[in-house]
Amino acid sequence: MFDYLVVGSGLYGAVFAHEAAKKGKKVKVIEKRNHIAGNIYTKETEGIQVHQYGAHIFHTSDKSVWEYVQQFAEFNRYTNSPIANYHGEIYNLPFNMNTFNKLWGVITPDEAKQKIEEQRSVLKGKQPENLEEQAISLVGTDIYEKLIKSYTEKQWGRACTELPSFIIKRLPVRFTYDNNYFNDIYQGIPIGGYTQIVEKMLEHPNIEVELNVDFFENRANYETVAKKIVYTGMIDQYFDYEHGVLEYRSLRFETEALNQENFQGNAVVNYTDGETPYTRIIEHKHFEFGTQEKTVITREYSKEWKQGDEPYYPVNDQKNSELYRKYYKLAQAQENVIFGGRLGLYKYFDMHQVIKAALHAVKKELKD
Repeated sequence: MFDYLVVGSGLYGAVFAHEAAKKGKKVKVIEKRNHIAGNIYTKETEGIQVHQYGAHIFHTSDKSVWEYVQQFAEFNRYTNSPIANYHGEIYNLPFNMNTFNKLWGVITPDEAKQKIEEQRSVLKGKQPENLEEQAISLVGTDIYEKLIKSYTEKQWGRACTELPSFIIKRLPVRFTYDNNYFNDIYQGIPIGGYTQIVEKMLEHPNIEVELNVDFFENRANYETVAKKIVYTGMIDQYFDYEHGVLEYRSLRFETEALNQENFQGNAVVNYTDGETPYTRIIEHKHFEFGTQEKTVITREYSKEWKQGDEPYYPVNDQKNSELYRKYYKLAQAQENVIFGGRLGLYKYFDMHQVIKAALHAVKKELKD
């Protein structure tokens, strides 16, 4: 008999398992994929750590989380500075003085603010009611049309006028010549990839890991092997879609090794026009300042999620938020199940947020 059955070996499940095992608890971790580490899984190809499920850049301003993750890997100084390609025009992201200078020729922050103010006047003081209006109120019409509209519609599969304004309320806009995407104090990529972090978390004599197994295919048995379950899968699936199916966006990746040293000169390039079918190209070697003779790139396509696909982004609109609240009530009534992670809580988490949430859950659980 185990103390905990952890369903899913991503960051949330791994942190919980690691901390519980350190406290003497016996933990069984099951994973439906053929590898651990969930979506932060990295695999070496051509001497390059390839992010198998999209770019992951660790960033946080929480010193305790940063120090916690340092136990498991050494991090480099990588700074996330993506660029946007709009029909061959290159712009810096997040929107900053470099972007404004390229777009309008302005040099000072006051000039940039004046330009945005002129363009947002099309709203005539109206309170933004959708993503399009929110974006224009933040950065004006030019940036919206070139760098936001088509990219966002590819990403979400919906017109910007149909998307809620809150999706873009935290859009980074800076009136400095600074291409650092995140404001966080700590940022970097683990040297040697992310998989090692979860491997080290799960390397404990009190932890048993089983891959290629589906909790739902043998649910009756798995529910008897431990006193409690830590569930990081889809919350609606756990309750057999009793109230209906929650919606997600999914992703498709095309990865290839190229016989050249440098394909695009940056780790992440977003394609913001509507004609390019993919949303971005990732060149993995640049995450670790690679000098390999070859390179590996991944084209990332956004698509509507259907059952059987990997769910990536919860669609947190009003309809799905109301549906999730029904499942949350059911989850609260489960005495022996802890729900966690982005699927268990139907919430998009950054990695540092997942770690913090898991540490909080295990501390609460073990009354530490």
